[in-house]
Amino acid sequence: MIAALAFYAFAAILIASAVMVVTARNPVHAVLFLILAFFNAAGLFLIAGAEFLAMILVIVYVGAVAVLFLFVVMMLDIDFAQLREGFQRYAPFGAVIGGILLIELFMAVTVWRFAPEAATLRLNPNPEGVTNAEALGRILYTDYIYLFQAAGLILLVAMIGAIVLTLRDRPGTRRQDIAAQVSRSGSVSVRRVPLGAGLKEIGIERPPSPEETAPKPIEHHHGGHH
Repeated sequence: MIAALAFYAFAAILIASAVMVVTARNPVHAVLFLILAFFNAAGLFLIAGAEFLAMILVIVYVGAVAVLFLFVVMMLDIDFAQLREGFQRYAPFGAVIGGILLIELFMAVTVWRFAPEAATLRLNPNPEGVTNAEALGRILYTDYIYLFQAAGLILLVAMIGAIVLTLRDRPGTRRQDIAAQVSRSGSVSVRRVPLGAGLKEIGIERPPSPEETAPKPIEHHHGGHH
């Protein structure tokens, strides 16, 4: 009974926060609602017995991805009012795409059926003495090891592509040549300056202060001008 109530509570908050992510006008509020949705999804994973996925969702998505979204939104200072100017112009095109996605979801849901062994797996999710993390590791690194490695290679290629696209050679950029700095000789001299002599002893003059360079006001007296 308590598990059912917790499930409905987490599910209701998750759906409401997901709707607010899309409909919120303030982008910072949208990111905060996204974090709330991640926490409630993690609660649903805990109820389902997938504690490893729940912790991954909190640590990776809330602790890294959502916080990164929040920093980007707050630091870029994007004019969202200007971005919404073309909303009416692109609304019909977006409605067509949304309708196509809705039809695809309807087709996927209507042909979906429970597998015959689904009820047995739900009652016995893990073998005896095997934790959720261990069972997930067995599936990833035994049955789907090649697909797992292929996904890692795709992410590696995407990371290299992002670095290549952003790392551009700009003309006029001064770069540090460490070898030339280390091999340099004769350009730096060490001199012994007496204590209290100041910078004037080594030929460095102190620039005059603004008070010294400012013109002095003319004083007026009764006997004349000075």
